This record gives sequence, structure tokens and C-alpha cells, in this order.
Amino acid sequence: MAKNRHQQVRYVLLLTLALNLLVVVIKAGVGLFTGSLSLLADALHSVTDSVNNILGLLTNQLSAAEPDRDHPYGHHKYEAIGALGIAAFLGITCFEIIRGAIERLITPGDPITITSTDLWLLLIVLGVNIYVAFYERSVGKRLGSQILIADAHHTMSDIWITIVVLIGLLGIRFFNLQWLDIVLSLPVAVLVLRSSWIVLKSNLPWLVDEIAVAPEAIHQVVTSVPGVVNCHDIASRGLLGRQIFVDMHLIVDAPDVLTAHQITEAVEARLAERYAPIRVTIHVEPPNYQSTQITYGSDTQNA
Repeated sequence: MAKNRHQQVRYVLLLTLALNLLVVVIKAGVGLFTGSLSLLADALHSVTDSVNNILGLLTNQLSAAEPDRDHPYGHHKYEAIGALGIAAFLGITCFEIIRGAIERLITPGDPITITSTDLWLLLIVLGVNIYVAFYERSVGKRLGSQILIADAHHTMSDIWITIVVLIGLLGIRFFNLQWLDIVLSLPVAVLVLRSSWIVLKSNLPWLVDEIAVAPEAIHQVVTSVPGVVNCHDIASRGLLGRQIFVDMHLIVDAPDVLTAHQITEAVEARLAERYAPIRVTIHVEPPNYQSTQITYGSDTQNA
């Protein structure tokens, strides 16, 4: 199942890489021919799309491996690291766009000339970007792949950037508003920065082991299992729907070790029904044991 998932992610990344390379060639060619700063900046943004696909292929390969001696909790965080790499590329792109706009303001270049062919080529590029973004996001959500979802966010920013650039080029083509190319390059930078923040925000909780499931919710599920007296010191991490890990202390009403083991098995099965894929570590305690906290920290509650 996991192997098939990674194969599907790899296929999507290879397909989008080919399409993104096509987009780069068209944008860069038209940008160099017309001398448009905003279009060249857009081409630079599309270059990062291709780099992100390559990065995604590498991280997808690394994260595909099963848990082993050196990585007993699996390799899933490689995908999050890859997504953070995308955020870094977006930040670099934003800097390059702003730098180019400032240079053009200080030292104006040659007038920009736009033809109808240039505009049609950019419309084709826009259509390709729309297809890539929605396709990647759809498959990413279905497979629970953070690298595909992050790359789809990046491509969505590319769509808006291309629309902004098209508006500027239309103004130049029909009204000779040369200043539009510089002015509209700044919203492009803002859109790139926004995409970077979205990717960063969605992946940092996974890397810093932020809570995956509310301990109160886990407590409610666990205490519904026959034989469980109570549970406390509940902790969870990971990404819900992708892979989560849960630790807890479990108070059981069991006369022997075998019965206690059967109760813990039932707890694991009940949690798997609700939150799979999940790995649960349980510390069993006798029925007379008492604890006043469900989880850790200042937000603890009576168990």
C-alpha cells in the first residue's frame, strides 16, 4: 500500500516536472524576447517549480522506506523537509523579484514590445499551470502527500503571478504603459511570499512534534474499551491521516498479565479504527493507581 502510494507520488512529480520545464522555456523565451522584467521574474518562479519537483522526487524516494534500525519511527519527515525546501525557494524568488524591480527603477531598460503571439503563448502557459495545480492538489489530498500539496500551493501562486503579468503586458501592448511592468512585479513578490508562508505554516507542526490529536479525544476513545479504568500522560505527534504516534499510561482492571495484554490490544485496535495509521506505546498500571492529569503541561485536567 505504502509502496503504491510513493509510486503514484513519483508519477505525479515526473509529469508535473515535464510540464513545468515546458512552462519555463516559454516564459523565459518570451521574457527575453520582449525584455519584460515581470515575465522574467515569473520565469524564475517557474524555475523553482521544476527544482521543487526534483526535490520532491528525492524526498519521496527517501520517505518511501519502511522503519529500520536507524529510523525506527519511519522516514515520513523527509517529505516535510522537502516541503520546507520549497518554502526556502519561494523566499529566494521573492528576493530576486524585488531586487530586479529596484534595479529597473534605478536604471531603466529598453522599452518592452509585446506581440499577439506572446500573449497567446502566455495563455497556454496559464492553462498548463491551472491543470498542474489542481491535479497535484487533488492527488496530494487523496494520497496524503505533503510534498504534492505544498507544490500545488506553489503552482497556484504561479497562476496568480501569470495573471498579474498578463494584465501588465496587455497594458503595455495596447496602451504603452511601460511602468506597469515594474509596478506589477511587486504584487508578484507578495504572492510568492504568501505561498512560502502557507507551506511553512503547514509543515512546521509536524517537524517540531506538535500535538496530533487532542488528548481529551484519545482519553474518551480509550476509556470506552472494556477493562480500562483510566488513562493519563497522553502524548501524540505526527500528522493525522499520514502517520501518528501516541504514548500513554493505561490503568487496567486485569487479574493477570495476559488479560492486561488483551486490553491493550483492544485499545490499540480501537484507536486504529479512529486514527489509522497509528503506532501506540502503552505503559500498563494496576487498577489502584491514580493520576490527576490527562496530558502534560499547564493544561492538564483530572483524569
